[in-house]
Amino acid sequence: MTVVSSGAGLRAGEDGAGLRAGEDGAGLRAGDGGAGLRAAESGAGLQVAEGGAGLRAGDRFDVARVRAEFPLLARTAHGKPLVYLDSAATSQKPRAVLEALARYYTELNANIHRGLYQLSQDATEQHDEARRKVQRWLGAEKASEVIFTSGTTASINLVAQTFGRQSVREGDEIIISGLEHHSNIVPWQLLCEEKGAALRVIPTNDAGELLLDDYERLLSPRTRLVAIGHVSNALGTVNPVKAMIATAHARGVKVLVDGAQAVPHMRVDVRDLDADFYAFSGHKLFGPTGIGVLYGKQALLEAMPPWQGGGDMILSVTFEKTLYNVPPYKFEAGTPHIAGAIGLGAAIDYLDALGFDAARAYEHDLLDYAHQALAEIPDLRIVGTAAEKEGVVSFVVAGIHPHDMGTILDAEGIAVRAGHHCAQPVMARFGLPATTRASLAFYNTREEIDALVRGIHKVREMFR
Repeated sequence: MTVVSSGAGLRAGEDGAGLRAGEDGAGLRAGDGGAGLRAAESGAGLQVAEGGAGLRAGDRFDVARVRAEFPLLARTAHGKPLVYLDSAATSQKPRAVLEALARYYTELNANIHRGLYQLSQDATEQHDEARRKVQRWLGAEKASEVIFTSGTTASINLVAQTFGRQSVREGDEIIISGLEHHSNIVPWQLLCEEKGAALRVIPTNDAGELLLDDYERLLSPRTRLVAIGHVSNALGTVNPVKAMIATAHARGVKVLVDGAQAVPHMRVDVRDLDADFYAFSGHKLFGPTGIGVLYGKQALLEAMPPWQGGGDMILSVTFEKTLYNVPPYKFEAGTPHIAGAIGLGAAIDYLDALGFDAARAYEHDLLDYAHQALAEIPDLRIVGTAAEKEGVVSFVVAGIHPHDMGTILDAEGIAVRAGHHCAQPVMARFGLPATTRASLAFYNTREEIDALVRGIHKVREMFR
């Protein structure tokens, strides 16, 4: 199948999905050297051949070697070694991603899907290969099910303004949870206001876990969509999204999953989850800012109207009528964030080569260590004690505002987030204006947790 856009000869896939599959089907191939990181050709998926952290299956997780791949972690803050504990806001970037971005702008910079010259075709191939990497990372059936956006927020708004406007009518209902980030609340409020629909909210218990019996009771013949976070950004709670999706599907209800805080910490397989839509941001996954992903089932994407109009999302335009392109292009109007997509692809290569499962096990151990260490501090209360958590410890200390805590910790070189974390309903549920949040990645260490504990003790002494 050939799709022609503005006469530029945009090539679509031979399988009818609109995109070409990888040449070798091996599922992992790094860039042509600019990323400085190439996965082993043996298919083992863990060996790093050049420039990487050098981990192999079964190796101890060597965090010192991993940290050496993240240049920013070597800097200081206020004259002290930086302790970066804000990866839930944005993760730091490995050298492979930084080099991929630099290589695009120094060697490949050209617009894509338009030029007939070699440079444009090379840039197009790198960009489209990044889409295939995301497809494989998510376990999606087709690359055409992967839409590049500017981030999770844009991905959710895209669904609200296309599937949502198409499907929701007056009197209908949309279900979200009490753990959502504002980006998975406000788009649905806007849609409900426009359509005369109602927003229903799954409550939580004191540990910060969803009350699933209440969820089942909320599902009704009026429910048109469930939109839930996979992992809470404020508390770290892991929601049982696979079971929740199955429950919704049994009633004929589609489900969107906000995976922004899940993808940096766990393997996600959208087909195993049976998610209808799955959204995440590249910068949470050790990639660049300004690039995000919306996964959607092919049939849903084909039935949805476009969101924004412009170049690349059309097949032909006359003043009388416009014919739209196929997914994913139908939802990608204008020049995309080419470097961002390539950088995201490099981040996925890095994680695949690193050994993501080993990194996750290391990070879980670190999270347990942090929980135990902070729980021993007098007057400190951990907010969010769910049985299943990823990467986040939120806390308050009696008599100390989180903003004061964050400011003083910063003076010690410790970067944490203090505030409502764009989750004001979560704060309201616990009767708090804000918390201090330490959020982890696999590049953090026990020594950094120890530094955080010392910093908290120092703040407590100052407020005595």
